[in-house]
Amino acid sequence: MKTMRKLLLAAILFYIPAHSFAWGVLGHRIVAQIAESYLTHKARKQIQRILGYESMAMTSNWPDFIKSDSNFNYLSNWHYINLREGLAEAAIEQMLQQDTTVNAYTKINWLSGQLRNKELAPDMKLMYLRLLIHIVGDVHQPMHVGRLEDLGGNRIRVQWFNSPTNLHALWDEKLIDFQQLSYTEYATAINHTTREQRKQWQAEPASRWIIDSYNIAQQLYAEINTPDQKLSYRYNFDHVQTLNDQLLKGGVHLAGLLNQIFG
Repeated sequence: MKTMRKLLLAAILFYIPAHSFAWGVLGHRIVAQIAESYLTHKARKQIQRILGYESMAMTSNWPDFIKSDSNFNYLSNWHYINLREGLAEAAIEQMLQQDTTVNAYTKINWLSGQLRNKELAPDMKLMYLRLLIHIVGDVHQPMHVGRLEDLGGNRIRVQWFNSPTNLHALWDEKLIDFQQLSYTEYATAINHTTREQRKQWQAEPASRWIIDSYNIAQQLYAEINTPDQKLSYRYNFDHVQTLNDQLLKGGVHLAGLLNQIFG
């Protein structure tokens, strides 16, 4: 019976619909693939010891895959942070400094602290590393720093090439899928940074990542003027650079954080 349950769970994990995921499967793998290219030697060795034969890219979607197991329902709030519309950056910064609720920002900080504990059990180290890789990716998807009242754009209906979807799903996966690249091809195509760029980005605290995503989300909301607004080639043209920048920054930020923890 145990074997059958494991096989059933594995099947669910592989075939659960991708539209329920943050950044989509490809997006998370792109962020992790980029991050892996900027790890220090020491951090790379420690991470490989934790993950075994699994790459960061392949482990990055575990926190979405396990949504099929109700035992992990408590993790649902870890993937996003909802903020009110119209907040100034100083107000967001102050709010984050005082934040004690369960959300992506507080859990990035918590997981980072846990992974610095050299006495942490191996199974917990694996779980926390998987979660951190994933959640850092999450907060670079602008709709994961969206409004509570529309569930981060999930209730904002749009038409993507005449197919019904919502603003959240559009940014999770549909824009990425439209580029018609594998995650390795995509990472290679956008992973071009200078040493100075990486130094600047990796000096930014997690609160800055949240603020930047929030500002992008506010702009994306403002562009949707009617229910079921039709979006297609022009929307891709106008936003693909922002999409690529967020994926790239997510990878560089993740590498910087992992190098601090393990390097």
